[in-house]
Amino acid sequence: MIDLLLGLQWGDEGKGKIVDVLTKNYDIIARFQGGPNAGHTLIFDGNKHVLHTIPSGIFHKNAINIVGNGVVIDPVIFKRELENLSKYNIDFKSKLLISRKAHIILPTHRLLDAASETMKGKAKIGSTLKGIGPTYMDKTGRNGFRIGDLDFDNWKNKYQKLAKKHLKLIDFYDIDIQFDLNELESEFFEAIEVLKKLTFIDSEEYINNALNNGKTILAEGAQGSLLDVDFGTYPYVTSSNTTAAGACTGLGVAPNKIGEVFGIFKAYVTRVGSGPFPTELFDEDGKTMSKVGHEFGATTGRPRRCGWLDLVALKYAVQINGVSQLMMMKGDVLSGFETLKACTSYNYKGKEISYLPYNIEEDNVSVNYTKVNGWKEDLTKMTKADELPKNLNDYISFIENFVNVPIKIVSVGPDRKQTIMK
Repeated sequence: MIDLLLGLQWGDEGKGKIVDVLTKNYDIIARFQGGPNAGHTLIFDGNKHVLHTIPSGIFHKNAINIVGNGVVIDPVIFKRELENLSKYNIDFKSKLLISRKAHIILPTHRLLDAASETMKGKAKIGSTLKGIGPTYMDKTGRNGFRIGDLDFDNWKNKYQKLAKKHLKLIDFYDIDIQFDLNELESEFFEAIEVLKKLTFIDSEEYINNALNNGKTILAEGAQGSLLDVDFGTYPYVTSSNTTAAGACTGLGVAPNKIGEVFGIFKAYVTRVGSGPFPTELFDEDGKTMSKVGHEFGATTGRPRRCGWLDLVALKYAVQINGVSQLMMMKGDVLSGFETLKACTSYNYKGKEISYLPYNIEEDNVSVNYTKVNGWKEDLTKMTKADELPKNLNDYISFIENFVNVPIKIVSVGPDRKQTIMK
């Protein structure tokens, strides 16, 4: 069976740390969707690592890491990641495998992204401008440029044909964007040569053979469920399926091969970029969460918006993913709050509802909170479940009862060692 690890909010839940913690239990770690707009942060041995495309199991010598067909890859960013990891003596040729069906982000995809976002003005969706959306558009439009194309001699012709199309689209936008394509292409082609030194695989065949041979696999998602292109807060979403179903299409495995579904969430909620956020805080409580939690995007550095835990949205994410185990992150950030709040229902079109409706924009939705007693204890030095304060355990039980799924891991700090198994 293949186990899944997913974010249940708007991303930034701490998936990288938990993949790193769990990797010792698995033979293979496989990333199944998204692009380098993801930032998976791992902290151990006093060092901080931010991965954007490479799976979070790369630091474990016994694990094979696969970049699946559902991922879109920017060769320039990928090359930079490899360089940052070079001092760790990782055998990338044997430990990092890339699906031939994964699509490649071109320099002109990034330019298209910038032109499109500029055109939207105040209605912009908050894109990271990494070219991810335009790359997925080419994928669904059947124009994409894939890793497997690099196995053939005519790949540059295919690249130039697609880049030419992009330049025409940029002209159509009639937006003044300054760029030096020769410089961008020089950097891109250099990165392609580095990429070609890695091992490309027919990943669906590789993964299914591994399953048939009894190998254990953990599928790693990027972003979060509320950013899913179908089930998220559209149009303020990413361009791929971040939910459990995305693992099937992003790796080529059948639904009946899925085992455990690990759902990760913060003890509060954050969001980067634009889009509705019913429990967002603009007061001192929100500022405290941001400051104590160091809430800045791992990829973009943008400040994250902060708010109380939204249990309605969390239950929705649990439902659409079939989550079997929950993992609560950043409980330590809430230490010191005398009272916590959790959203337990919405007011929507004159009715009180307990599900996520079609539109949760501020004009349509207001929230109803339930108050819970906070705790003052510093959690960061705790190592065992029986050390957790009573009020934190009450908060955990309150969440479990609402979503009807057990919380098995509580994170009490950013380091891999600050992880308590319940």
